Amino acid sequence: MTDTSYLTALQKIASGSLKIGELVEVASTLSAAGKIDFARQLYRVWINSNREHPLLYVVHFNCSALDALLGDTAAATEALKASVALNPDFMPAYINLGGFLERSGSADRAIELWRTGVNRAVPITGGSVSYATTALKQIARVLSDHHQVESAEAAVQQCLEINPHQGDIIEQYVALRLAQCKWPTVVPSERVDRKTVVKGIHPLSTAVYTDDPLLQLASADRYARSLAAEGVYCAGADRRHATIDLKSRRMRVGYVSSDLRDHAVGYLMAEFFEQHHRSRVEIFAYYCGPESNSALTQRIKAGVEHWTDIRKLSDDDAAQKIADDGIDILVDVNGHTRDARTGVFARRPAPILVNWLGYPGTMGTPYHHYIVADDWIIPPGSEMYYSEKVLRLPCYQPNDRKRVVADVTPTRRDAGLPDDAFVYCCFNGTHKIARFTFERWLAILGRVPGSVLWLLDASVETKARLAQYAADKGVAKERIVFAPKLQNAHHLARYALADLFLDTAPYGAHTTASDALFMGVPVLTLSGRSFASRVCGSLVRSAGLKDLVVTRPQDFVERAVALGHDRPAVQSYKVSLKKNRDKCKLFDMELLVERLEDLYQIMCDDHKHGRLPRPDLSGLASYLEVGAALDHEGQEVLAVEDYIGLYKAKLSRLHLARPIRADKRIWTDADIALVEAKVTKSVVAERKTKTPAKKRAAGRR
Repeated sequence: MTDTSYLTALQKIASGSLKIGELVEVASTLSAAGKIDFARQLYRVWINSNREHPLLYVVHFNCSALDALLGDTAAATEALKASVALNPDFMPAYINLGGFLERSGSADRAIELWRTGVNRAVPITGGSVSYATTALKQIARVLSDHHQVESAEAAVQQCLEINPHQGDIIEQYVALRLAQCKWPTVVPSERVDRKTVVKGIHPLSTAVYTDDPLLQLASADRYARSLAAEGVYCAGADRRHATIDLKSRRMRVGYVSSDLRDHAVGYLMAEFFEQHHRSRVEIFAYYCGPESNSALTQRIKAGVEHWTDIRKLSDDDAAQKIADDGIDILVDVNGHTRDARTGVFARRPAPILVNWLGYPGTMGTPYHHYIVADDWIIPPGSEMYYSEKVLRLPCYQPNDRKRVVADVTPTRRDAGLPDDAFVYCCFNGTHKIARFTFERWLAILGRVPGSVLWLLDASVETKARLAQYAADKGVAKERIVFAPKLQNAHHLARYALADLFLDTAPYGAHTTASDALFMGVPVLTLSGRSFASRVCGSLVRSAGLKDLVVTRPQDFVERAVALGHDRPAVQSYKVSLKKNRDKCKLFDMELLVERLEDLYQIMCDDHKHGRLPRPDLSGLASYLEVGAALDHEGQEVLAVEDYIGLYKAKLSRLHLARPIRADKRIWTDADIALVEAKVTKSVVAERKTKTPAKKRAAGRR
């Protein structure tokens, strides 16, 4: 059938009677039948016979898609160039051609081409606006990947002004401003108000933006809904009701992650996989990150029993593979982070789904059953901030005791540090440095003469911005020292040059804290209410330094200042860390693995006896409204003493405008009754004041 249509089409081209609509239809039929080369040849013959056709640029564009499918990148590129030359206003060709240029290593040319397309004066239609924003997104992505964050932000801002209702652009806008330490982070415009931006912040960025666990839960719920993954159903892969019979086999546990490589999570998990008890657990890893053949990736592959690369599999196919493997417990080691495969979890390919390690917070989905933490990260009474059921380890975070450290430790002079200064350091990414945190650091430097703050390298603009901010607060720019990024072994070796690690808040140090403690550098941390703000406190406590964990901002400053004037106390902490490194909970991987496997058994027992938890997502729209309306950059939520009272007051006002049903968190039937009683009392009082005096007197007679 396809051969006949192909020959017939060729004959019509020869006679000049094949119209473009029929050409596209025949080519599509051939492509669908797997005869892509036939379809491409048909387009080429038509092109040669119709050099003056007004829609020739469309045919070149279609032909480029077939060239690409056949792996002929050069031909695809030339076809797109021809399309642009014939119609300089045809944006789809700009977008695709830029993609080919980028992949060929010509990112600058790709950006220039996309900008040319965006800046063309074309009639404003829905299509032209959509293509313009697509090109701007590509520009922002490439610039961001090449660490040109200022230019990337400008492209994102332009995109947002064109269409302020793009969730992915709001996410990128906030993330870029956080990375650059631009304060305030959220800047409203004529097109986008602050509340809209806050509602649209990505859940991971929300954890950086504010220590507001109710907003973080509501944000995760909103984001999960936006993925359209909740209503996904894949019949063959759905194993939510599968039985787990462990009488004659081991538990089958699968870990899904994009970070089993040279990444913070990869460094944490390398030894963890090696310590799993093979007599108890059969280990599967499902990798979904960038291609990696690093030594760390190879080590992790050797540490698991089954390694499956699901990068190129659709969510349906990846879920089906996991289902076919008969996984009992599927662990999400990405959460709401880059390259996550949340859609795979939405298909329920295992009866038990777990959130652990990769994402410091709740998933806010109806399908993640458990979150693994510890008693400090999620203390008793804080379970209401999580959609999952909370299970706890002695210490939440695994570590690699075999991490490689360079043999040579540089001198302070080599690192650009004063020989005799007290060196405060923080090697967290700049996106974690909030204004409140930086001002605390500056207050500390101001009270410890000669001290310096040693930070991880950043963009030229960001470094200048932080140095100028310090100068404006009376701290000389020279006291902010930046450490160039090094290979991990050499980075670890230079930790010894620091006296005290100062943590960020509300998103604190995780792997960086473990690194500091492993290298014998004490860490001072401020624990708030949210998961991300309490991980570092868990690590420091598990390393045996409980008195370096504080819960009030003012205590953080006072403790840091005191230690800056007490070198013997700092030295005693360093000695303690080195002495107890092999004995403390933080680096006891045997204990962590044993207890985690115990938790896996508890999960299986819950499933067997019908006790599998059901995530509670009720009422979160109201919490999102309240949280998004708070001025998080005007007042640090972490410092608010009556956090629950703050939310209840806002919910009360919201309830008066639109009644809110009671939930199982903080908004109860008693709260509703109290609000309504106050309204009734107020109405009665108002009526009394409006009643004429004579009438009231008559009523008394």
